[in-house]
Amino acid sequence: MSTVIQVLSAASLKRIDREVAKYPADQKQSAVMSALAIAQDEKGWLAPDTMQAVADYLGMPAVAVQEVATFYNMYHLKPMGKYKISVCTNLPCALSGGERAAEHLKTRLGVGYKQTTADGRFTIVEGECMGACGDAPVLLVNNKRMCSFMSHDKLDALIEELK
Repeated sequence: MSTVIQVLSAASLKRIDREVAKYPADQKQSAVMSALAIAQDEKGWLAPDTMQAVADYLGMPAVAVQEVATFYNMYHLKPMGKYKISVCTNLPCALSGGERAAEHLKTRLGVGYKQTTADGRFTIVEGECMGACGDAPVLLVNNKRMCSFMSHDKLDALIEELK
């Protein structure tokens, strides 16, 4: 448990405890996705020692935590920019301007997919369906803020806001 305390702050552990409390006492592992998200919010990405700390805290094998972290694209297994912009490129969004939005962002920021700007501020990634096809093009900022109908003007305004 001391490793967990060294890796994750007391505030993060308290948030994880709230998630764990949602499940029966013998099923703490059910909070693994929430715990990983909380750890990532604190650390910016999920380093091996962070995943080990989550595993220790939830009483589960480290490999099981790693399986979850590597399966879902919302978890970062390497450092990312301060703002991760996920652009939906699934077919409905792609046909409704998602690819054009992505190309505009890449040009504006000077990076490609899975690359981070030199100042460490922005990383652009392809996103999977975000369940808002009617609002295309759609993107997510840091897995938390959904932006819809992203014209070039709206993309430019978003970049300026996040700077």
